[in-house]
Amino acid sequence: MPYTEPEAPHERFCPDPPIVVSGLVNRFGDFTVHDGLDLEVRRGEIIGVVGGSGTGKSVLMRSIIGLQRPTAGDIDVLGRRITDTDLDQRVGVRRRWGVLFQGGALFSTLTVGENVEVPLKEFYPEISPKLRREIARYKVLLSGLPEEAVLKYPNELSGGMKKRAGLARALALDPELLFLDEPTAGLDPIGAAAFDRQTRDLKETLGLTVFLITHDLDTLYEICDRVAVLADKKVIAVGTIPELLETRHPWIDEYFNGPRGRSALAARRA
Repeated sequence: MPYTEPEAPHERFCPDPPIVVSGLVNRFGDFTVHDGLDLEVRRGEIIGVVGGSGTGKSVLMRSIIGLQRPTAGDIDVLGRRITDTDLDQRVGVRRRWGVLFQGGALFSTLTVGENVEVPLKEFYPEISPKLRREIARYKVLLSGLPEEAVLKYPNELSGGMKKRAGLARALALDPELLFLDEPTAGLDPIGAAAFDRQTRDLKETLGLTVFLITHDLDTLYEICDRVAVLADKKVIAVGTIPELLETRHPWIDEYFNGPRGRSALAARRA
């Protein structure tokens, strides 16, 4: 299949809602991470996913993208039931999302450009090497990296540059869905703010739906349309931050009304 430029946001096909999780159960031995978890993600939104340690934020994301087979429940992504489709159907859906894992998860022996080419080789092996390189260069620039980063290896990059290189790879296939796992973790405030702006701009320009796991309150306030809160093995609340602030749950109250939450809100109002 020949490569084409991304379509305008209004032309992209993305069912509404593009992600529906129903009755999700994830168990590891005797330990239950999720028990009857439900979540719907709206088309074109940036949804932030928060929760305390051990609430299974990354497990939820891995379940949605097919890397973790749930114990029970249903997951529909882009109109396909991920939990019971065959391999060929899952491959078809996988072409339509991109994933930035925490830390970037780059291949250390490949250059940035070669890392971006990996999904192109996997899903579109018929594309010529020259075109793959051109696409990789374009995606690197789209992620906010300078052109010379294409030829650099991961060990030559700063933490922020590694995140952007991972983002470039996540964008390689012109996805409809973008999954980001702690994208600003380890970044300084300036770098984190720049990554937030980049995420928002890409969402608006490319018509993306973004599933974003984060602990960063500034990110939640700055770019998330809604926030889903994981606790008690479920999504206990989902909504805008003002809506969540009306929710009477101890963890939500401590998270958003604690010292860091008050600081983030004060910075937002400044």
